[in-house]
Amino acid sequence: MKKAGIRSTVDHLVVLAATLEDGIRWCEALLGVTPQAGGEHPLMGTHNCIINISSFAFPDCYLEIMALNPGVPTQRAAGLKRWFDMDDVQLQSQVAQHGPQLVHFVVRCPDVQAAVDEMTALGLDCGTLVDATRQTPEGLLQWRLTVRDDGQRLMGGAVPALIQWGAADDIEPRHPTRSMPYSDLQLQGLLLNHTLPVLLETACESIGLNGMQVQSGLPGICATLQTPRGLVRLSSPPRH
Repeated sequence: MKKAGIRSTVDHLVVLAATLEDGIRWCEALLGVTPQAGGEHPLMGTHNCIINISSFAFPDCYLEIMALNPGVPTQRAAGLKRWFDMDDVQLQSQVAQHGPQLVHFVVRCPDVQAAVDEMTALGLDCGTLVDATRQTPEGLLQWRLTVRDDGQRLMGGAVPALIQWGAADDIEPRHPTRSMPYSDLQLQGLLLNHTLPVLLETACESIGLNGMQVQSGLPGICATLQTPRGLVRLSSPPRH
C-alpha cells in the first residue's frame, strides 16, 4: 500500500502524431477544437501542441499532442531512446497508417522519487528520473519525468509515467494549465486495461492514484472526453 502522504493525480494524456500538423487536423476533426501551440523539448528532439481538458474529476489536466521535431536530434546519450516509445518502429508505422493515437498518460506526484520507489518495490521498472524543459511565452517550464532507457511504456502504457513539475528548489512549481484557457474538452474517465489487473490496481494504490477504473483485457488505456461533438473515447491500442 502507499506510504502516508503520497497522493498522485492524472496530469496529462499523450497523443502521438506523425507531424504536429497531422495532430492539429486530427484534434479539430475528432474533438471539435483547435489545440494551442506548445513548444519544443530539446532533450528528446520532440515538440507538442496542447489543450486544457480539466474537469471536476481530473483538475489541472491537459491533452498533449506530440511529434518528432523534424531535423532536431535527441540529446539523449547514445543508445537511449525517447520517451513514450516514440522510437518504436511499429508504433511509428501504426501512427503513419492510421493517424494520431493516444499512447500513454502521465501522473503528477508531489514526491516523484517516493512514487518511483513504490513502483520499484512492486517489481515495476519505471526507469530513471530525467530532467526536461520546454520554453513558453510565460517562461521556462521544468519537470522531472520517469523515462526508461529503452523508452518503453510499462504494461503496454497502462502504468503511467510519473512527473514532478518544477526545479528541485521550487516552492510552488508552475504547471502548464495555469497559462492555458479552459476549453470545450473535459476528461470524464480513464480506464486501464491489462491481463494482470490486480498488479495494475496495486500499482495505482501504491502511489495514491485514486479513482482509476481497472479491468482485465488487452494492455492499454481508454480515455472518455466530453467534447463539442459529444462523448468521444480515445483508446490505446486504437480501435480501427
